[in-house]
Amino acid sequence: MNIIVEKPKKLKGEIEVSGDKSISHRALIFGSISEGITEVSNISKSKDVLSTLNCLKKIGTKIEEREDIVIVEGSKLKEPEDILDCGNSGTTIRLLSGVLSGHPFYSVLTGDSSLKNRPMDRIIKPLKMMGGEIYGRDSNKFPPLTIIGKKLKGINFKMEIASAQVKSCIILATLFADGYTEIEEPYQTRDHTERMLKYFGGEIEKNGSKIIVKGNQKLKGKKIFVPGDFSSSAYFIAASLVIPDSEILIKNVGLNSTRIGFLKVIERMGGKFEILNKKEISGEPIGDIKIYYSEKLKGVEVFPEEVPNIIDEIPLIAVLGSIAEGKTIIKGAKELRVKESDRIKSITTELKKLSADIEEKEDGFIVKGVKKLKASKVNSWQDHRIAMSLVIASFVAEGKTIIENVECVDISFPEFFDKFRQLGIDFSFS
Repeated sequence: MNIIVEKPKKLKGEIEVSGDKSISHRALIFGSISEGITEVSNISKSKDVLSTLNCLKKIGTKIEEREDIVIVEGSKLKEPEDILDCGNSGTTIRLLSGVLSGHPFYSVLTGDSSLKNRPMDRIIKPLKMMGGEIYGRDSNKFPPLTIIGKKLKGINFKMEIASAQVKSCIILATLFADGYTEIEEPYQTRDHTERMLKYFGGEIEKNGSKIIVKGNQKLKGKKIFVPGDFSSSAYFIAASLVIPDSEILIKNVGLNSTRIGFLKVIERMGGKFEILNKKEISGEPIGDIKIYYSEKLKGVEVFPEEVPNIIDEIPLIAVLGSIAEGKTIIKGAKELRVKESDRIKSITTELKKLSADIEEKEDGFIVKGVKKLKASKVNSWQDHRIAMSLVIASFVAEGKTIIENVECVDISFPEFFDKFRQLGIDFSFS
C-alpha cells in the first residue's frame, strides 16, 4: 500500500495515542508467569504485541481479550505443539527466550524475514552462562531459536551493548534461576521491566549501573493501565513543531525518564512544548504533552550515552535536522543497523530523495539543514519507524510525496493515520 502526502495547513486538537508497546509486551509476559489474574487496560493493538499474546497462548497462558481490557490468567506454562511465530517482534523473541530457558520443555521461536536476520547471540551468550540450552542459526547468531529448558543459575553479566531487550531477557530468566543475578549496563536503558517486576511484588535493586535480581521469585497478578506510547507520540510532537500554526495536546502519555530523551533533544533544538498533569499509574509516570509550532529549529549533536533512550526516535531526529538551522550530528547509534531495516542507511537514502543534505556514517549521520525539502517517491523499506518518519518529512516537502509500502506501520501503530485525521490531516492511499 502506498500513500500520497501533501503539506498540511496546520494541526489542531487533542488525541490519545495507543498503549505503550514496550509496556504492553511486558504486562502480558508478567501476567503469564504470576499467580492469579492480571487485567491490562489500554494495551497496544500493534502486530508486535499480538505476536507476544499469541505465543503466550501457545505455551498454555489463558488470555481473554475483551473490548477495553485483556485478562491474563497466570498458570503453569507447557510445551507448545508448534513453532512459536514472533512475527517482526524482537521484543517477543528475546523476552520469551528468557522465560522459556527456565521451563523444562522444548520450544522453537522464529519470525518473519526481518526478524530472522536480527542478532540473537547477545541473549544466547548470557542464557548459556546461566545453564540454558539454546541454539540459533549460523553458529548461534540468528533465529530460529531452539530452546530446551533447564534449571538455571544466577550470573554476573556485564553487557557489551546497551539493550533493554537483552537486560529484560536476563531478568526474566533469573526469575526461574537459583541465586542472584547482577547485570551491569554500559548506559542506562529503558527500565520498564524493573518497574513492572517491583509492581508485581518482585525484588530488584539498582546500584549505579548495576542491577541485582533475586532468583526463584513468586509474583502476584495486578491491574495495569498502559500509558500512551511515547515513541508513537513523538511523530505528532515532531509534526506540530514543523507545521505552521499548529498546537496540539497529547493526553495520558508515558513519561518514563528512560523513554523521553527525544524531548530533551528537541528542547535543545528550540522546540516548544509543555508537560501537564503529571502522575504515576501502575508504577509508571504519565502525563499530557502540549506542543506548539516552533518556527526556527537549530541543529544539535546527539551523544552516544543518549542513544539508548532515543533509539526509536533517531530517524525522526534526522527529519527534524534536515530542516533545522546548522548541523545535526548523531554518534554511537550503530545499533540502528540491526533493527527492522538498517535504519542508518534507510533514512539516509530516503531523505536524500527529498533533497535533504545528509551523510551516512558507520554509527550515525550528519545532517545539514536545508531551506526546504522537495517531494519525491520514497520507500519505507518495510520498516514502521522509517515509514512514519517519512510521513513527517513529507509534511514539510514542497509538492506531493508518495511513500511506498506503508502497511508496515501496523507493526507498532495501526491507528497512526487515523490519529492524524483527528487533528485535521487527510491522506490519499493507492
